[in-house]
Amino acid sequence: MGNKKGSYREFCNSKQNLPVFLYDWWLDAVCGSDSWDIAVVQPDNEILAFLPYYTKKVLWFDISILPQLTQFLGSWINYPNDLKPSNKAEYEKKMMNELLEQLPETQYFEQNFHYSVENWLPFYWKGYEQTTRYTYIIEDIEHTSRIFESFSPSKRKNIRKAEEQIEIRFDMKAEDFYDHHKMTLEKQGMKISYSKELFKKIFDASYSHNAGKTIYAVDKNGTVHSALFVVWSKYSAYDLISSIDPDHKNSESASLLVWEMIKFLSSKTHRFDFEGSMIESVERSFRQFGTVQKAYFNIRKCNSLSYKIFRN
Repeated sequence: MGNKKGSYREFCNSKQNLPVFLYDWWLDAVCGSDSWDIAVVQPDNEILAFLPYYTKKVLWFDISILPQLTQFLGSWINYPNDLKPSNKAEYEKKMMNELLEQLPETQYFEQNFHYSVENWLPFYWKGYEQTTRYTYIIEDIEHTSRIFESFSPSKRKNIRKAEEQIEIRFDMKAEDFYDHHKMTLEKQGMKISYSKELFKKIFDASYSHNAGKTIYAVDKNGTVHSALFVVWSKYSAYDLISSIDPDHKNSESASLLVWEMIKFLSSKTHRFDFEGSMIESVERSFRQFGTVQKAYFNIRKCNSLSYKIFRN
């Protein structure tokens, strides 16, 4: 498997248009270089399909799940240019079955797949289950004037309101961003779900690859109303973490941050992904940005009754 991982690193180095979560440097940051691996279909040294995976131990159980702060992994297939539509499903079945054969034996597997994956039947036939979830996308963000006009009237009004009272700054330090997010969650009776150490690794890796940036909103008193951490590749940008102080949510600074970040990214990537939410109020806010709803698959399989009981 080591050779496959090395080949995948070379593959990543040669590709600029993969989603950021699939790059080897991202997986090194969120998993540790020894805790992720790759299933690869690679005849004649050409990668035709791949599926990255992360494994960890929970008590005595071996499980394979998404790393923290990683929206998706899933199976990825490079289709031949001359592939006929009538042969596409059969090709996908062949590729996915070869990937499935390489996955390690675990008591539990769960990943989100990218919304471009429309066929999960080969996983179903191997005993996997699926739940449909949704994310929200703004396409073609290089056309910023058109993008702003696609926002709802109330969203445009809120952004203009925030512009009158908020100063936008870039490159909030990793420690300051983490502390702000922790503070905003604590005000809502919640605990932060990731460590400062992990965030610092992701922050440093993203900045060093020109693939991440923080932006934050400050009032005239120097109080930070909200902050945003976005990561990207040429394929897409992702609203990875939003930190909104509930004491200042009415300033609408969070909407202004999204708009300013879209303008910043307009020459760097093709689309902006809000990463979705099944929470009704959050979904409504995303729609007001003129987004397109995209369905994606959550794929999982439990191979252990003991783990199923433990998990529930």
